[in-house]
Amino acid sequence: MMLNDDEWPPLRPVGVGIRGRCPRCGQGHMFSGFLKIADKCDYCDLDFSFADPADGPAFFVICFACIPSLIMGLWIELAYQAPYWVHLVTTLPFLLLTCIPPLRPLKGWLIACQYYFKAAEGKLDDGNDK
Repeated sequence: MMLNDDEWPPLRPVGVGIRGRCPRCGQGHMFSGFLKIADKCDYCDLDFSFADPADGPAFFVICFACIPSLIMGLWIELAYQAPYWVHLVTTLPFLLLTCIPPLRPLKGWLIACQYYFKAAEGKLDDGNDK
């Protein structure tokens, strides 16, 4: 017997989203690849077609990871006038390590928030109540 959405206990979006778990049951997987969203939950069959975090994860990564990486690279350049190879072994790995790993947890968290808060695409009210 499968439960409807109202019968599942509400789960904290940050808890399930960061772990990449289904926002409804907390058991199934949300992703079928590194950033590819699965079609449905493999535990409770929740359809993930509602999930559209758009550029949200990339925006947060740019704000909180890319800018500090850029500042670090500029500091190394201005303080030491470092050759390019120094940036290749310091700034580039720092940039990659601070930008790529947070993408999946952020995307999972945003999708879990969409489910938890029942966020959907906006619709205009045409005045016809059916």
